[in-house]
Amino acid sequence: MAVTEAPAVLAALPEAHDDSDLRWGRLRQRLVVGLPVAFVSLLLLACFVAPYVFPVPPPVGGSILESALPPGSPGHLLGTDINGNDVLARLLHGGQSSLIVAISVNLIGLAVGGGIGALSGYVGGRVDNLIMRVLDVFIAFPSLVLTIFIAQALGPSIPNTILALSAFSIPAVARVARSATLRVMTMPYLQAAELSGSPAWRILLRHVAPNITPQMLNFAMLGMGIVIVTEGALSFLGLGIPPPAPSWGNMIFEGQQSMSATPLLVLWPSLALLATVLSFNLLGENIRDEMSGR
Repeated sequence: MAVTEAPAVLAALPEAHDDSDLRWGRLRQRLVVGLPVAFVSLLLLACFVAPYVFPVPPPVGGSILESALPPGSPGHLLGTDINGNDVLARLLHGGQSSLIVAISVNLIGLAVGGGIGALSGYVGGRVDNLIMRVLDVFIAFPSLVLTIFIAQALGPSIPNTILALSAFSIPAVARVARSATLRVMTMPYLQAAELSGSPAWRILLRHVAPNITPQMLNFAMLGMGIVIVTEGALSFLGLGIPPPAPSWGNMIFEGQQSMSATPLLVLWPSLALLATVLSFNLLGENIRDEMSGR
């Protein structure tokens, strides 16, 4: 009896092993998707809601008598900087500034660059060639050098930083939108819409835009990380958000001046910047995987 049952037991073992691998794969997939979504959601709540709900000190106007307090000091969870400003408050308000710049730049890129690229791909011909050659001129310049030049000419402020960063966001988004539009143009439903006599604006809004949106969102999520890092570089150079208004970039710049004595002043905004960029990049990868059916 035992001899006849042994093969059946052994045959069932691979199935159990396969089930455990399947469960682990599903759990891993949920973690890969859920962790960046959870972090970005918590980040938005912490930066845009928490400072106005919980008793957080103001990010500027601290007392010099409380300068360079260590983390865990009474009333200052992450301590204070060399000017006596609460580090946690500056971290949260700095996240507001960095995220406002990144979201605004990507919205401008999607609206302006996406519109230009979709129109160029749909119209084609000489108009398409002219638009692409103009965009090639902007893309030919190193993006950071062009951004620094525009930021220097406009002066440091949040609106000027958004304009400077949009200068290299629009051409890149336009090229992605044009490529996606050219693929949509080969679809039967679009050809049917053209044969039915629908005007161009209706075809662009009702048929082209919805079908290129997933690819544009993927590119926008990846662009969020790039914009946040570039904004940090501009603020580090004194060309982005001007002090004393906090941003993660100028917090790193101010902290590195006394890094040997207070390294945590550089560590906190650097970790926030790293985690935010990584989360947005993972979101972009997840959107791309959903688009490809993986």
